[in-house]
Amino acid sequence: MKTKKNISITLKAVIVGALILILLIPGAMVQDLIYERQERSIETIERINEKWSREQTLCGPVLSIPYTVIETVKDKEILRANHVLNITPEGLKVDVKLYPEERYFGIYKTILYKSKIELSGVFKSREFENSNSLIYHLDKAYITLGVSDLRGITENLSFNLNGKSHVSTSASSADYVIGKGLVVDINDAGMFRPGANLDFDCVLSLNGSSSINFIPIGKTTEVLVEGDWSAPGFIGSFSPEHLLADSGFKARWKVLSFNRDIPETWINSNANIAGSSFGVSLVSPVDHYQQNMRSAKYAVMFIGLTFMLFFFVELITQKRIHPIQYLLVGIALILFYSLLLSISEQLGFMWAYFIASGAIIALITLYAYSIFKNKTHTAVLAFILGILYMFLYTILQLEDIALLIGSIGLFVILAVVMYFSRKIAWYKQEELPDSGQ
Repeated sequence: MKTKKNISITLKAVIVGALILILLIPGAMVQDLIYERQERSIETIERINEKWSREQTLCGPVLSIPYTVIETVKDKEILRANHVLNITPEGLKVDVKLYPEERYFGIYKTILYKSKIELSGVFKSREFENSNSLIYHLDKAYITLGVSDLRGITENLSFNLNGKSHVSTSASSADYVIGKGLVVDINDAGMFRPGANLDFDCVLSLNGSSSINFIPIGKTTEVLVEGDWSAPGFIGSFSPEHLLADSGFKARWKVLSFNRDIPETWINSNANIAGSSFGVSLVSPVDHYQQNMRSAKYAVMFIGLTFMLFFFVELITQKRIHPIQYLLVGIALILFYSLLLSISEQLGFMWAYFIASGAIIALITLYAYSIFKNKTHTAVLAFILGILYMFLYTILQLEDIALLIGSIGLFVILAVVMYFSRKIAWYKQEELPDSGQ
């Protein structure tokens, strides 16, 4: 005569599955914690950047000529309107040397930089002839150089026009087209004599954070950026020719007038040029919050595979494992992600991963031995857990092919499980001989 087990295999499988679903709740809470810590990191970095200066965008220089339009009827003036003619350079060269550095505020890190920017170019000669209806105020002409965050300027800018030095001042208000900037008053109408080009050059010392961007305002714009940063990101509307090395990088852009949608001249503030910007982003080679979030998304896989491993050991050894014991193992697996996050903020992701995974593997192994009372089964469990954690670490490092490697790995795991479970007589496992007969 046969009697049913106290808890059938099918019922145990249902209970284990329910425990996996329950453990998704603390898993989601861990992801929320990672997101919260990441947001706090971003806010802290923004405060650091605010004191130094934010990411910079350089635009210009632009030559501005005020003029007045006069309408008359029967020799009587009836309307006078003031406007500004804005003229872009014929050619513009920008040579930038970046000096990035990492700054820490507690456990948070941001990337700041100092830079030395050499600008040179030429405004092509134009004829400005006055008439009864149009008057150019060449004595009030000025040049504007757009800098998105003026706090980053560390030295007074001396702007040279045809070899003559001019002092720059900050604009009283932000220009609609180029934003905030520096203004150079020319105060010399003689520079605009017919046939005379207007050559310019200047050196700008500029601090910033995260990235530096440029707007190709010249008819031909050439930008060269060099810096001792191993992981630059090239952003914006144009891709450069670049050279990357462990010691630094060098990038060169050449943008022609028909490559971008910027007019050579415009009246007042009718141009929209922001969409043509490009530049360099000094990205951090490793974002441990992003890696933590990616690893946390594999929590359900780890819980499911570990529970499956315990389940098969239970079938093979006939050792009864209580649902509470499954739950304790699951909580240990979830605790891994909390340990990983907290340690990675102090030591970096790689060391945090090995410390947290080693601690959790050791904890589960010792607990499993107290259940199985078998060194072989416990060693196999520890070995498989080690393989799983190494598999996850490999996926996290291979961002471009993570999906491919992950899919292949899960396929192999499923194949192994199906192979070793093929001879289990599931229905016979539901019954045991009655010891009393």
